[in-house]
Amino acid sequence: MTVRRHALVAGAGIFGVSTARTLRKRGWNVTLVDPGPLPHPDAASTDISKIVRSEYGDDAVYTDLALRGLDAWRRHNRDLAPRFHETGVLFARREGPRDDSFEGRSFTHARWRGIVQEVLDGDALATRFPAWNPAAHRWALFNRSGGWVESGAAIGDLVQRCIAEGITVRGNAPVTALAHHGECVRGAVVDGVTVEADAVVLCLGAWTTDLVPSLRGVLTATGHPVFHLRPRAPERFVWERFPVFGAAIAETGWYGFPLHPTGGVVKVARHGAGREMHPSSPDRVVNADETAAMWRFVGETFPSLSDATLVRTRLCMYSDAPDGHLLVDRDPTQPGLVVAAGDAGHAFKFGAALGPIVADVVEGAAPMDRWAWRTSAQPSSADAARAR
Repeated sequence: MTVRRHALVAGAGIFGVSTARTLRKRGWNVTLVDPGPLPHPDAASTDISKIVRSEYGDDAVYTDLALRGLDAWRRHNRDLAPRFHETGVLFARREGPRDDSFEGRSFTHARWRGIVQEVLDGDALATRFPAWNPAAHRWALFNRSGGWVESGAAIGDLVQRCIAEGITVRGNAPVTALAHHGECVRGAVVDGVTVEADAVVLCLGAWTTDLVPSLRGVLTATGHPVFHLRPRAPERFVWERFPVFGAAIAETGWYGFPLHPTGGVVKVARHGAGREMHPSSPDRVVNADETAAMWRFVGETFPSLSDATLVRTRLCMYSDAPDGHLLVDRDPTQPGLVVAAGDAGHAFKFGAALGPIVADVVEGAAPMDRWAWRTSAQPSSADAARAR
């Protein structure tokens, strides 16, 4: 391999590790740094699980990327470790099918693309997946392709692969400032020492605006509640009887996972508006209102989970764009700087498919229109599964 230029990638979440590996394969000398331990427990890419789904309403671009991500996670199982559990993904509605709903548009788009989905009425849903209350959700889609990733463990795998591939990896190494030569970014101050680089790529998620304050208002850090529940009847929540789910997710935000194979917990979380806060804020804790809302949802939807033990809570931090789109572009005011952020809670599933997209921009390609730099953003439904 002929090493050409040096890239400094800040942030070792899914954006950072996939970008670092792609640039290294293209001949770059790469340094990957992260402000915390690896994997970083406070980052959006960690916790015990993240969903892999291809349902994106009728959005062909995100569906394509999600399908590439699905293949990438299958390769992860083959090449690194079996972290992706293809348990299938279930999206249920409170009422029957509606063509303009997230589920209805996903079904129509999937059928057009030849993606196989099963349609279940309330009785079939409760028969096949008995933890569900058929009175609460009367119609569902089940896609056998998809499931969930052991997210923190998978990031750990990818960090180790970065090291094996010759990438310099440093944890507990925060970037505190960008280093400029004139208007151009030519490196960054990492843990008090300036590291020179031909390109700096910020993959810092909810911390992005600390270093690029011009993006405040375009990107906002928001916290979203996550709950780990230990059921009294765990056999009802094994993956064969309880797949990854979204429960009227576009209206409620609620989604979750089957019983974790090592932790013995069912994870339930909310993909909604969240609470605006800095990721290091002392308010980064799940509050009483969020917990009460979770118990109301569980009691209505999964009665046999209503007496579970609440083992752990956390707030997952999104790098949130009002339009719901990712941001992958060069900073027009600071040549040499690329930002890859705006996950808005739906980036992890894309996995290694993100790396080439970011690397192309680093190497001078035009960004995807919807992910281009913006100085303002209007609310939209880029991720049709998200409750707003």
